[in-house]
Amino acid sequence: MSAPPGKTTHGAGDRRQRRHVRYCADFPIAVTLLGGDGYKRLDAHCKDLSVAGTGMLIAEELSVGEVVSLNFSLPGTSEPWEVRAVLRHRRGYHYGFEFLSLTRPQSETLSAFLQKQVPVHTE
Repeated sequence: MSAPPGKTTHGAGDRRQRRHVRYCADFPIAVTLLGGDGYKRLDAHCKDLSVAGTGMLIAEELSVGEVVSLNFSLPGTSEPWEVRAVLRHRRGYHYGFEFLSLTRPQSETLSAFLQKQVPVHTE
């Protein structure tokens, strides 16, 4: 039996333990990357968030290891954030980025924001 589209199958001992709890999120993110012909801006949509990074949908092809700039505002806030992040994994058009440049105030704000959110339930 094969996995449903968009699902990944793992053996019993193959599943990696996440270091940080992920929380449901739903907001737009602008992704800026440097390409061969200059900077390129992509529209993305955040699907989950943790203290260490974000999972988002992007309708483009990006390479694991690519460093980008993320621009967004947390829901319920008006302060825009610009954060550097590295692409750690990809499954289809779902991308997982690790934050590289959160300031201490941003980390504290993000932690407080996440305490009010619903955790992502994984199987």
